[in-house]
Formats: sequence, structure tokens, C-alpha cells
Amino acid sequence: MGSGFIGELLGTMTLVLFGDGVVAQVLLSKSKGQNSGWIVITAGWAFAVLCGVLVAAAAGGSGHLNPAVTIAFAAVTGDWSHVATYIPAQFIGAFIGAVLVWLAYLPHWEETSDPGLKLAVFCTGPAIRNTGANIICEIIGTFALLFVVAAIGAKSVGTPGYFGPYIVAMLVWGIGLSLGGPTGYAINPARDLAPRLAHAILPIPGKGGSDWAYGWIPVFAPIVGGLIGLFVAKAAGML
Repeated sequence: MGSGFIGELLGTMTLVLFGDGVVAQVLLSKSKGQNSGWIVITAGWAFAVLCGVLVAAAAGGSGHLNPAVTIAFAAVTGDWSHVATYIPAQFIGAFIGAVLVWLAYLPHWEETSDPGLKLAVFCTGPAIRNTGANIICEIIGTFALLFVVAAIGAKSVGTPGYFGPYIVAMLVWGIGLSLGGPTGYAINPARDLAPRLAHAILPIPGKGGSDWAYGWIPVFAPIVGGLIGLFVAKAAGML
């Protein structure tokens, strides 16, 4: 399968382990971090991105960790050679990361009475359920991700390669703080769909449904937003 597959798998596993882990820390009953709030969640996800990118790069991946990123770069560059390798790895890694979070917080699922909080550990959901608005929000969030990623990598900016993951982590923190409120800023099909599947499969007491009626939006909208973001960046001369 090659080092690219392993890198993306391990990197996305790390992303979800830390990202879903911080949500579990804040939402699940009797956690030491219970009720510590949105700032903690957004910071935790930023660190999750940083650690995931570093692990992926060290293990031979590109650090995409996100099918929307992989598809957008393939479409803009015309190089689709990594898509069939990276995307399965990202989904598998995200699933494993979600299982590890379930294991790490094993006693806390039964202590948590609200099934909605249990689901929120694994995947996103809208604050106000409005299909059109939810799609637009996820498109804008992923547009921002890819558009600014292009700026970070632009030759005119001159970001040192070793510093890039830190700036991308700050970018994801900013997206969460500024745009995360309406939908929970999935901005990543693998990060949302694979843990949602883990929620459906795992023996979590009192878990309720996995909200599949909403589950297609965090898959479809980020792909659209990512494509728009990179094509706009290309038109602006950033690529």
C-alpha cells in the first residue's frame, strides 16, 4: 500500500483521537474537563490537526488527513494518483481514532444520560437544523480552509516548510472560533462520516441514533467548499 497510505491512516487516526477526545473530555459526565467549553474544543481540534499532520508527514503521507483536501488538490493540479490511496486511509484512520476515544472514555458513556452528547463526541450536528444554511456554512468553512492553506503555501508568503503545520493548526483554530457555531465545522468528510459509523457500530450504552439524515451534509459540502477554495486561490495566482 505504500507509505502514503500508512501516513494518511496514522495521521488521520491521530487527528480524530485528539479531536474527538477533546469533545469527549468536555461533554461526557464525570470527566475532569466536563463543561470546559467551546474554547477548549476548538483549541483541542487545532492541536489535533498539528499532531495529525506531523504524524502523517513522519510516516510518509502528505498530511492531507481530509478527503476534501485530497480531492481539491487533485482537481486543481490534475494529479489524481494519490486519491485512491489517501481517501481510504483517511476513512480507516478516522474510524480507528474514534474507537480509541470510545475506549479511552469507556466508563463515562454509561454515566452520560444525554444521547445527543454521546453522538456529538463522534460527529457534528447543526445548532439550527436548516439543510440549506447548514450546507452553506460547511461550504464556507472548507472554502476558508483550502483558500488559506493555499496562501500559507504560496511562494510569495515564503512560509518555511517545517512551520507550515503550526500555521495550519492556527487556521483550523480560527475556523472553529469564527465559523464553527452553526454546524460544528466538520470541514472534513472522513472526520465526520467514519466516527459516525463507529458510533453506530460500537456498544455505547444509551447512545440513540447516529443522525444519518444529516450525515451526508458534512461529506458533500466540504468537498464542494474545498474545490471552490482552491480554484479561487488558483485564479488569484496563489497556486
